[in-house]
Amino acid sequence: MPVSLSLKNVPDELVAELRARARRHHRSLQGELMAILEEAVRRRPLTLAELSREVREMGLRTASEAEAMVREIRDAR
Repeated sequence: MPVSLSLKNVPDELVAELRARARRHHRSLQGELMAILEEAVRRRPLTLAELSREVREMGLRTASEAEAMVREIRDAR
């Protein structure tokens, strides 16, 4: 059975950023929050094959570009 959650005292700036993000993704605020929660809970590290595929799909051509992308992914965790 689904459970309703409530967040209290969310700073106005954060709410504004969440609403903007929801608009960019064509979602309601609730839909965006659900997507964020699902991503956070289900996230798992990329396999080497998945990372390699993403690098190829992004069209990175130099080692430094790939290195910057890997650092960005790693730092986001």
